[in-house]
Amino acid sequence: MSKNNALLERSRDPFRPVKIIIASLVALVFVFPIIWMIFVSLKPQNMAVANVLDWFVPPFTIDNYIEVLVESDVLLWLWNSVLIGVITTILTLIITSLAAFAISKMQFRYKSAIFIFFLAGMMVPGEATIIPLFEIVKNMNMLDTYAGLILPMVASPIGVIILKSFFDGVPQEVIESAKIDGCSHWRLYWSIVLPLAKPALAAIAIFTFIGSWNNFLWPFLAIVSEDLYTLPIGIPTFNSTYTTSYMLPMTVNAIASIPVIIAFLVFEKQIVKGVSFTGLKG
Repeated sequence: MSKNNALLERSRDPFRPVKIIIASLVALVFVFPIIWMIFVSLKPQNMAVANVLDWFVPPFTIDNYIEVLVESDVLLWLWNSVLIGVITTILTLIITSLAAFAISKMQFRYKSAIFIFFLAGMMVPGEATIIPLFEIVKNMNMLDTYAGLILPMVASPIGVIILKSFFDGVPQEVIESAKIDGCSHWRLYWSIVLPLAKPALAAIAIFTFIGSWNNFLWPFLAIVSEDLYTLPIGIPTFNSTYTTSYMLPMTVNAIASIPVIIAFLVFEKQIVKGVSFTGLKG
């Protein structure tokens, strides 16, 4: 009944057509750069363009995509971004969930102080830690390696805080009953507490992967070899060699954007839920 009432109230809204028009225009503003990028990437190189409409009319060709895939390292950059993003996300979920479980369900000294330490970590901007982080990675001989790109990024104070709040919601009676039955801390974590935190884990996974995919500053400082370039590093390097041409740089950006667009279409509901769950915007 409540769903029917909501639909009835929505149909009675006199401003609903106006809202739809405004929402459509806003959506078009955000989608238009993607559409323009795809059309430009399909235009022949060195084609004269007299006005904006020329970008959206024939001739079109896929030669740009063939040239980029054959003559550039964009597929290698794509692979590096995916590999680093996936491993970073998995390690972040493991480390943050274990830390949150320990703080929430285990008794030890200075537990409150450690949690306050995690809270304080949220107030420190990442840029402020770049220099000491670089020195640590350099002294450990991890510069210009996958480990040097991944390990510094797995610390997530907000992930620990979000998961702790979820774990705190598990009734203590359930935990005590499981302990009486001989359940170990590991079994409590894996079989009882962790399955209840799937929404929080999904939200953390989504934003960790997006953050790793878009990360520019740390890879820019930690990478020397071109074989380890990620997309945020490789694309500007490629674009700098085509200062007067639109087609090939747009083709590289289109290739880099296609996996993200597909992932968004597939995981749209999870991403929207993650944004609403964490309260993050943008």
